[in-house]
Amino acid sequence: MAALKKVATLALAVLLAATVAAPPAVVRAAMSCSTVYNTLMPCLPYVQMGGSMPAQACCGGIRTLLAQANNTPDRRTICGCLKNVANGASGSTYVTRAAGLPSKCGVTLNYRISTNVNCNTIN
Repeated sequence: MAALKKVATLALAVLLAATVAAPPAVVRAAMSCSTVYNTLMPCLPYVQMGGSMPAQACCGGIRTLLAQANNTPDRRTICGCLKNVANGASGSTYVTRAAGLPSKCGVTLNYRISTNVNCNTIN
């Protein structure tokens, strides 16, 4: 169950991490995997069970994470955290659902979520 939660969170964050518009500079701590997982936890039910639309809290979490990832190191960290979780999960159904979350939440990304994503190419 924990691996499934991490897979769902991973796939979603990977999609969202690469194409964040830079928000105003704010002094804060570097992004952590803990922050990524906690912020995207409301997306877990959708990723695990599907449905017509994810919860509003899920889409809000995606937008929050994107707003916080205002530099390349943070975006790459998010990608790495989520990729590690996805690679540890069995089956691709969860990753496929997570990959669809950005469009369901009205977020546009310039890459596809995948367990094979090269996080070093994210700017």
